[in-house]
Amino acid sequence: QVHLVESGGRSVQAGGSLRLSCAASGRTVKLIAMGWFRQTPRKEREFLASINWSGVATSYADSVEGRFTISRDTANDTVHLRMRKLTPEDTAVYFCAAGPGDSGGDAWSVRAYPAHWGQGTQVTVSS
Repeated sequence: QVHLVESGGRSVQAGGSLRLSCAASGRTVKLIAMGWFRQTPRKEREFLASINWSGVATSYADSVEGRFTISRDTANDTVHLRMRKLTPEDTAVYFCAAGPGDSGGDAWSVRAYPAHWGQGTQVTVSS
């Protein structure tokens, strides 16, 4: 089983930056892709970014590419999401996700088949 715990969510002013972290644990965490999603009450859960098992390959949603950066600390089994130039539209609950164990750890796998979820962390951007 994979256990994910997000942290770093808080209130921030528009234009600011924030870094979210996801601590992963479990026997297979070093072999699976990881990613970030977000959700608001008005929208379905939205994919943001993913990273492969080694931290070399990444994938982004068009809506955040260039503003958000995903990275992976393979030694500590932690994934980060660096967010810049935040706007009120970025206000959401942000979720960390892990891909399935039989996908080779490719970045696309967590976007297509998220298998494990964290509890979420709230990000609020005020104007």
